[in-house]
Formats: sequence, C-alpha cells, structure tokens
Amino acid sequence: MICESQSMRNKKVSHNGPTSGLLKYGFGRLWMWLIRWKVAGELPAAEKFIIVGAPHTSNWDFPLALVTCYVFRLKIAWMGKHTLFKKPFGGFMRSLGGIAIERDSKNGIVDQMVEKFNNSKKLVVAIAASGTRKKSDYWKSGFYWIAHKAQVPIICGYLDYSRKEAGFGLSFIPSGDIKNDMDRIRNFYFDINGKHPELATAIKVRDEE
Repeated sequence: MICESQSMRNKKVSHNGPTSGLLKYGFGRLWMWLIRWKVAGELPAAEKFIIVGAPHTSNWDFPLALVTCYVFRLKIAWMGKHTLFKKPFGGFMRSLGGIAIERDSKNGIVDQMVEKFNNSKKLVVAIAASGTRKKSDYWKSGFYWIAHKAQVPIICGYLDYSRKEAGFGLSFIPSGDIKNDMDRIRNFYFDINGKHPELATAIKVRDEE
C-alpha cells in the first residue's frame, strides 16, 4: 500500500468539478512560485466530491490550500454555521463558497449536506477532518458519512511542509467499511508532515472503535 500513497502524488490532471477563473489560477501559480512550493497530484473525473485536508496544524494551511485549488482551477465550498449567512454578510459568505448549516436541525449536518450534494450538479466541499489545528484524539467522521450517503468520492488533499509540496492524491467512494477505508487514508498520509507535526491529530475516528 505504500506505493499507492507515493505514486498518487506524481501528476496533475484536469477535473469536471466547479471551475475557478484564470485570474485566480495565475495568482495561485505566482504565489507557489514565490514561496518555492510544488503542486502535484490529481483530481478525479467527477463533478461532485469531498476534499479532506490534512494534516491541519497551522493558520497557514488555509491560504496554502486555497491557492493550491486555484492552481487546479477548482472552486471549493465549505460549511458554516447558518448564523454567518444572515444579512448583511450572507451574500458575501455564499460568494466565497459558504454553505449554511443548521446545527440544531433534526436532519443533522450529514443529512443536510447529502441533500445539498443530491440537489447540485457540481459541488466540491473541502473539510478539515481534524476540526482543529491543535492536537486532538480523533478526526470528525462527518466527511466520511456525507460521502458514503451521497456516493461521492473522498479526495485526500495534503500540505507537506517537509517537501514543500501541496496537492491531491488518494480518491475513492467510501465502501461503508469505515475501518478499511480509514486504513487507506492513514496509509496515504503516513509520510506527510504538517508545519507543526507535534500538533497533528491522529488519523482515526470514533466510529472505528
């Protein structure tokens, strides 16, 4: 399985997901050139998928992840508490890719996102599965169950500060066997280092236990 995690970071290909503009593409390329980072990997030929971003250990992760998406000309969405989308800033938050989530809804976050995927022709949602840049015991499993119920691929996005490389790799539709699928994810990330490796959350979810 080690060869899988290594070989998947070799090339970049086009995608069928939501596309961002050429201006952002140029900005992303310039940023990465200035900081001497490489962009690698590939995205699936799918119109809808979930990107898991890891490891998340620094405030720098978000801007680096964003410009990496610019280089791939990929427009991403993110989840936010519904109160962030009230007037006068609601329109602006949505223009940035925000999806309003009602945490107290009887449908739950997973079901709300599954409905969003089912009702969208093209949608890519980025999720930091650890939920925090500080060390924690578990990843949050919502990303997995959203992808499983909506039957969309999970894509492993990464920021490897030791190699100065950012990109996308392992891609699969969850089988429902969460232990086996998480083993694949762990294998992919086994040699990838965040900015502060000591703060990295263990790649496991409570649902495995």
